[in-house]
Amino acid sequence: MGKYILKRIMMMIPVLLGVTLLIFTLLYFAEGDPARNLLGADATEEEVQELRDEWGLDDPFLVRYGRYLKQLIIDHDLGTSYVTKQDISSEIFSRFQVTVVVALESVFLALIFGTILGVVAAVRQNTWLDNTSMVVALIGASMPGFWVGLVLSILFALTLHWLPASGWGTFQQTILPSVSLALASAGTLARQTRSSMLEVIRQDYIVTAKAKGISRFKVIYVHALRNALIPIVTSAGMQLSWLIGGTVVTETVFSVPGLGMYMVTAINQRDYPVIQGSVLYMAFAFSIVMLLVDILYAFIDPRIRAKYKSGKKA
Repeated sequence: MGKYILKRIMMMIPVLLGVTLLIFTLLYFAEGDPARNLLGADATEEEVQELRDEWGLDDPFLVRYGRYLKQLIIDHDLGTSYVTKQDISSEIFSRFQVTVVVALESVFLALIFGTILGVVAAVRQNTWLDNTSMVVALIGASMPGFWVGLVLSILFALTLHWLPASGWGTFQQTILPSVSLALASAGTLARQTRSSMLEVIRQDYIVTAKAKGISRFKVIYVHALRNALIPIVTSAGMQLSWLIGGTVVTETVFSVPGLGMYMVTAINQRDYPVIQGSVLYMAFAFSIVMLLVDILYAFIDPRIRAKYKSGKKA
């Protein structure tokens, strides 16, 4: 088991290095001058060039990238914001916590409703319950998150006055962003759960369990659902990873001070250190989620544990 986890951790290193190279390359060739953007149109060329020299923007690509890697790996520093002149590590961490809260609430809601819809659709295959569940799942998966967010704001905040339309700090302010993100994820999970359950409930051991007189509830939710969990866990992990990195629009709609909104502001201001740090944080979170999914595999599927106990590679 320890070898299994260590192998997955080692695989994260080249992924994160690849992310740093990709985002650094994209920003290196991106249009726009951070120095000119900060100083404004009234600044002289001498002032702009002086700031560019201070930031090292005219250095060769490999020199700048090497300096960036040294700053990350040796100094453990994400950098300093061009705009605020403040260290960005603490700011990114605090905003990342907000994004994670929204993402976790969304995945929790999506798992509950998506799994229920998927199981009901599989157990009642080709009935009106199956068709209705899949239509609801398809509608949820098809609607853009920003549009759902706007509709929810108009309905529950502006019309009914039940929930706040924006802001952050109370539980009520997390509901609308979480629900708007959860709808698409719930639809995807429902379809994945149905597909996985249909494959499992046709297996011989399920037929045998029914023949032994085991209750229908136990057959479905203990024997069938447990063996259908691996693709569901994979889908849930992917949804959580997507939500951590894909809340940009939703955070903007609801004025949630998360990492997505912080990155949008940095892009508009050409604040390269903030963009690089934010993307790296999201990539690291994605890798951690995938690592946890892999570890869950080992607990769900005894075959994985058996391979590593016997000294075989996964």
